[in-house]
Amino acid sequence: MRLVRLAAAAWLMLAAGPVLAQTTDATQQSDVAQAAGINAVASATSPDGQLALNLTVNGEGRVGYAVSRAGQPVIGESHLGFLFSDSRQLLRNMALQSATKSSKDESWTQPWGEWRTVRDNHNELVATFAEKDKLRRTMRVRFRIFDNAVAFRYELPEQPNLKTANIVEELTQFRIVEQGEAWWAPAFESNREEYLYNHSPVAGIGIGQTPLTMRTRSGLHLSIHEAALIDYSGMNVASGGGGLLKAALTPSSSGPKVVRDTPFETPWRVILIAPDAPALYHANTVFLNLNEPNKLGDVSWVKPRKYMGIWWGMHLDTQTWNSGPKHGATTAYAKRMIDFAARHGFSGLLVEGWNKGWDGDWFATGDDFSFTEAYPDFDIAEVTRYGRGKGVRLIGHHETSANIVNYERQLPAALDLYRRLGVDSVKTGYVADAGGVQALGPDGRRVFEWHEGQAMSRHHLKVVTEAAKRRIAVNPHEPIKDTGLRRTYPNWISREGQRGMEYNAWAEPKNPPRYDTELLFTRMLSGPMDFTPGILSLTGRGNTPIPSTLARQLAYYVTIYSPIQMAADLPENYGANMAPFQFIKDVAVDWDDTRMLAGSVGDYAVIARKERGKANWFLGGITDEEARTMTVPLSFLQTGRRYRAEIYRDGDDADFRTNPRSIVIERRVVRSTDSLPVRLAAGGGIAVRFVPLGR
Repeated sequence: MRLVRLAAAAWLMLAAGPVLAQTTDATQQSDVAQAAGINAVASATSPDGQLALNLTVNGEGRVGYAVSRAGQPVIGESHLGFLFSDSRQLLRNMALQSATKSSKDESWTQPWGEWRTVRDNHNELVATFAEKDKLRRTMRVRFRIFDNAVAFRYELPEQPNLKTANIVEELTQFRIVEQGEAWWAPAFESNREEYLYNHSPVAGIGIGQTPLTMRTRSGLHLSIHEAALIDYSGMNVASGGGGLLKAALTPSSSGPKVVRDTPFETPWRVILIAPDAPALYHANTVFLNLNEPNKLGDVSWVKPRKYMGIWWGMHLDTQTWNSGPKHGATTAYAKRMIDFAARHGFSGLLVEGWNKGWDGDWFATGDDFSFTEAYPDFDIAEVTRYGRGKGVRLIGHHETSANIVNYERQLPAALDLYRRLGVDSVKTGYVADAGGVQALGPDGRRVFEWHEGQAMSRHHLKVVTEAAKRRIAVNPHEPIKDTGLRRTYPNWISREGQRGMEYNAWAEPKNPPRYDTELLFTRMLSGPMDFTPGILSLTGRGNTPIPSTLARQLAYYVTIYSPIQMAADLPENYGANMAPFQFIKDVAVDWDDTRMLAGSVGDYAVIARKERGKANWFLGGITDEEARTMTVPLSFLQTGRRYRAEIYRDGDDADFRTNPRSIVIERRVVRSTDSLPVRLAAGGGIAVRFVPLGR
């Protein structure tokens, strides 16, 4: 409430006329700003003093900002503003009206997550700017400076000359001072978010999705993303030449990319700034801290879990979603899957292809999907009853073909059905080409939108909130990006949003080993991913090899975070690999603590996680196409305790190309003072369970 009062006070002062900045150093230049030739009109630092932010207004009246770390420029003077479809751009002829500061340092508890407790420690600077001409339009910019990030959002107050903002583009810049390299997935391509990463110089970025990650020549790690994407268009990043990057909002069928009545605020624009790759990964809590606290109240019904599915067979083409002789979603097969899941301790079964609409060309329109009518060979009531008796919940599935007109029309009845049957989670899907989302336009006619446009921002939140009313968790595939809204809506439990394991079933090229080590420092910064690991057969469609060792498939359960983890392979393949399957049965999905012990973007990562509410620790490590050897200290273990380390590692002759199935499973007793030798084969991995023993 204190922040709200400060902002309100600033607005009241503005309404009465221009005022001086409200803090002493808001009118002083920092030493760093002076050294860089920046004329700062307001400034702030991170709590530890390492990051310094300077706000500027240049000779044209353009509002800008600059960021330095430890006295070295990181973000050069970068301008802010908007381009409108029905009014002059909000960019020049601006003057500072007021600036206020505040700070916050508190911790909060997640109902589930990579960390039980998250610390929110930041300093805030709120600056209000107004045009000096007769339009007198006003723009507030709220900055929050963390020890490892700078975030800001625009706040457009209600005002006579800007009642509705028809935003053609957001004129936000990120001027990267030091040259370096970048990892980025291309935006505005037909396959939505699902592309391999480009690795290029920062100057070679085209138009990239976020998170977009960079490493400068001096070793500093940066990542640009956004937080709290609500009723707005998703932001991409486009090169403006050299080190200049610019916001590129996702298009809309209506022309303006965003249409909002004032007052409103944009999502947060976030720049993570860290000295190395592990620190960059740990900075991802910033996105949660920039979202509002839980709005749902008691969310004890949101259950992290491991699950199996009638799913992988479809990707292998041994089963089908549609009806016919290979139909996967039959009552009999679902019961056999439930029996296997229950016997091995899995509490969920995903069933895809259970509902009518898959026959024919469903990809074309999605008009035929029913979300309440099952195929005749699938008795959904009987399957859910049978599963409950075995302790296995059915996980619902709603593939929409991105036809949200059809889906929203049926949404209440579809969720009510699941509620009556005791289905407490649903996987949604939006398979369509980019720009192929079917939605209702302002005139009630069907239009085509993008998966990360404003229309889909509204749609996904509608699905999540409607599901929450019925105590149902949601896991969207082909989703809108994760921007930390799971803090506000904890039933938004996971999502896809990049190439998952399914690409290793049928795609060419498949996901190369380096992709996973890039994924950890790009997409995985934004939040959990339903990657669907655990393919112990190591083969895709037509017995084509998957670029992975056996140990790597186990390591995914620790390295690629999700509070729901699928054992994605067929039961018969687990039956043939019971020894490595044991790790999948044992591994946790919810955590008290997470630590990246070693890592390099695109090369390797080793992560340790402590099981939520228990003393067990798990460790996972993966590498790219290069074999690596390292020694990992076990100092994360509790001092003075002995642990049984259950190790699943690549064999000495393992290689994803020549001998992917070579694995060694061994046990040893360790303490926190010990170190673990880690050998990662090419395309390989390691997975370890640490079980406490008596002292």
